[in-house]
Amino acid sequence: MEVDFVNGELERVEADPTYTAGLSQALVKVFRKRMQQIRAAVDERDFYALKSLRFEKLSGARRHQHSMRLNDQYRVIVELRGKASNKVIRIIGIEDYH
Repeated sequence: MEVDFVNGELERVEADPTYTAGLSQALVKVFRKRMQQIRAAVDERDFYALKSLRFEKLSGARRHQHSMRLNDQYRVIVELRGKASNKVIRIIGIEDYH
């Protein structure tokens, strides 16, 4: 999938091996792994197939967004854009659900 970042810091976290944006090394490592999975996916059905991601649609004011598990505490928030043949996943941020 094609990836677009809202936050330039998260884009840098993925690309720059020395940059952490104040996140723990463990969280950065799992974020980079998740980004590899996102880039390798054909469409969002691949995310639903991987149960460990806990890919789910959010509700309320965020009903246009989805979340994906990073660890027990953190989720990456994404938006899906585009048509079926040309999907873009927009990375919104990393959030603490607790």
